[in-house]
Amino acid sequence: MPQFNSKMVFTAACFGMLIFGIVMAVLGSVLPSVIEKFQIDKADAGSLFTLLTVGMMVGSFLFGPLVDRFGYKPLLIICAAIIIIFFQGIAFAPTMGWLKFSLVFAGAAGGAINGGTNALVSDISEGKRGSRLTYLGVFFGVGAFGVPLLLGTLLDRFTYEILISGVGIMIILPLAMFLFIRFPRPKHEQGFPLADGIGLTKEGTLLLLGVMLLLQGGMEMGVGGWSATYFNEVLDIAPNISVLILSTFWFGLMVTRAVLGNLLLRYSASKILRISLVIALAGSIIMLTAPNPVIGLLGLILTGIGFAAVFPVVLAYVGDLYAKLSGTAFSVVFTISLFGGMSIPYFIGILSNNMGLRIGLILIPAGIILNYILFWIVHRRIRKAREKNRPVTGFQKPTTI
Repeated sequence: MPQFNSKMVFTAACFGMLIFGIVMAVLGSVLPSVIEKFQIDKADAGSLFTLLTVGMMVGSFLFGPLVDRFGYKPLLIICAAIIIIFFQGIAFAPTMGWLKFSLVFAGAAGGAINGGTNALVSDISEGKRGSRLTYLGVFFGVGAFGVPLLLGTLLDRFTYEILISGVGIMIILPLAMFLFIRFPRPKHEQGFPLADGIGLTKEGTLLLLGVMLLLQGGMEMGVGGWSATYFNEVLDIAPNISVLILSTFWFGLMVTRAVLGNLLLRYSASKILRISLVIALAGSIIMLTAPNPVIGLLGLILTGIGFAAVFPVVLAYVGDLYAKLSGTAFSVVFTISLFGGMSIPYFIGILSNNMGLRIGLILIPAGIILNYILFWIVHRRIRKAREKNRPVTGFQKPTTI
């Protein structure tokens, strides 16, 4: 019998993912105010996103071995405390140096919480990993939408420093939850199996799943980063309306995840993922060939709907295949995925600068097709292993996918 309440632990994980959504959204929400306060140009402003992402990569790399060795509770408590402290640094930084320092540490703690909560939910959800990981992803959307909504509503009454400081202080509430809830015990209290951990980096199936998330993370950041500009420059929509149109992409993704949570309990995860990729491909092509903004908006929404299943389903595969070292396995794929978030939007920018946004954004449907091929390879490897009655990996035979 587990020595913890699964529902309470899942609730705590959801609040942890909400914190990560807040961390992801904070810089974009305050960037105009930061540019004005420190009188920096767009190049310097863009470098702040790189620092935040670098911090997330560090946190994503470190969290896995830590939770496998010491458990989830210390990680969530320490990272939530770090975010509370460094949100005050983001809010009241007297210099750009202090702001950069705060962003790196907040990003590292956020990246660790992101990986830790996904691995935690995977560990406590055998038989329904895809469903629960999908519901977990909804809370990321709540956090990511909440910060810009708060600033957009209250910035005419309060300074951004006060608002961001207040958001940081509010994280004390989930921190208190982490303190009082009993979490699963560490998997390797007697010492982390270093050889097995290193062995994960040689697992072909895990690396293929990581590349899928690299492409997916890059495509989500690419669509999220460039769609408003696309509607503004190519489809001749006013900048403020273009931003509202962009929000439909994230809204479609978030709402679809809420629906998928139930569907994944009833239907094959592999079938849902394949259908989702087809929907995303159709949506991206419709958006890029749209003759008017209405058709473009339809394509953008369909792209968000299609993207919704990819992260939860792929992470469910990781949790099933590598349950023995789930934290470290999640650490590997999340670290790989962040390279996509850094590189694909950059390459879209380079292509768009030389050939236009319609051409630059072709990387989105190309990435979707490549992800479909990679998933076909992964699923084929699993099916062949089952037919020969042998483990898919060197760690654990999957039972629920």
